[in-house]
Amino acid sequence: MTHSSNKKRWRPSLLLCIFIAIGCGIGCGMFFPMWLSRCFATFNAIFSQFLGFCIPLIILGFVAPAIADIGGRAGKMLLFTAALAYVATMFAGFLSYFTGVTFFPSMIQPAEYIAGVESGADAAPAPFFNIEMPPLMAVTSALVIAFVLGLGVAKLTAKDNALHEVLRGFRDVMVKVISGVIIPLLPLYIFGIFLSMTVSGCVGMILSTFIRIIAVIFALHLFLLVFQYSVAALFSRHGKNPLKLLWTMMPAYFTALGTQSSAATIPVTLKQTIKMGVSEPVAGFTIPLCATIHMSGSVLKLVACSLALMMINGIAYDTGTFAYFIAMLAITIIAAPGVPGGAVMASLGLLSSILGFSEADNALMIALYIAMDSFGTACNVTGDGALSLIVDRFFANKTTTT
Repeated sequence: MTHSSNKKRWRPSLLLCIFIAIGCGIGCGMFFPMWLSRCFATFNAIFSQFLGFCIPLIILGFVAPAIADIGGRAGKMLLFTAALAYVATMFAGFLSYFTGVTFFPSMIQPAEYIAGVESGADAAPAPFFNIEMPPLMAVTSALVIAFVLGLGVAKLTAKDNALHEVLRGFRDVMVKVISGVIIPLLPLYIFGIFLSMTVSGCVGMILSTFIRIIAVIFALHLFLLVFQYSVAALFSRHGKNPLKLLWTMMPAYFTALGTQSSAATIPVTLKQTIKMGVSEPVAGFTIPLCATIHMSGSVLKLVACSLALMMINGIAYDTGTFAYFIAMLAITIIAAPGVPGGAVMASLGLLSSILGFSEADNALMIALYIAMDSFGTACNVTGDGALSLIVDRFFANKTTTT
């Protein structure tokens, strides 16, 4: 009798919920009466305020304990791996930016979209009311406080680690806020955004444009992995073919596609990394660490999508602004929580403060990022093996000193 009660209930993935929300938002936008559309617009306005309030807290909750953990375990191999992961993530961001600058202008027609937005502005449903929730601090202030706390806690002795536990506890609280409040309500938020875009008549342009952008991002993922393993092969102690090395990591790639989690893929990533020839002590150290600090695939997606949105909206951009954005992004999303879309949640503050994104732009970024979340995670995880090969070249015989 208890057998049926012990069966796990099937729950749709966040990705499936997002796709359903997009489809329902477009469909319902064609026939919903204005009063009902305004109800969802009211929810979106309040939810957006709550999200804006949480963004600095999310940054502080993720970055501070991550820096404290890294600094507290300081060692040459740790510092080398962290620097290597940061450089690799930065490279992915610049690769995405310069590719977008080269190819996106021929794929995007901002004048047509802007004209559609202006003509449909009066038709867009307005909220009945809004509740102001100003954030406790600016995004930049949250980053500075996170660095001060993280580096300060890293210097404390083992006897004075109470503040470290507070930071970890605060991180757990923010993870609960994301997984228990924001993520469950996210499909409804996305539904409201696409409902509003359908009513205003600009959803067709957005979807047709980003189908092409997603194809470019997928091609960039493949190129990035081939490049990472070509570089890693130069450092490999065994001088192996980069394509063979990449093929060895394919089980980790496809596992990450299914799990959408770097952490859940660690056992497979570790096994395949050792199979490539990386020593067990180095692989056992670098793979769990890189699962939280190496975000090449995630940054690649975020940069490409944000650049495309700026082009669609006719927003001016330049290399200096994006260089600053990429540098901050590579830091902000370290140790993003183990929930789908954690990286994009941590980046929303930078999108608003540096690139000037609106609430609607941030909502589109969330939808686009989660739609490609599994591919970004797979790129992150597979790239961890390439970084491990490089670290192994320098530390395979020195692991007892770290």
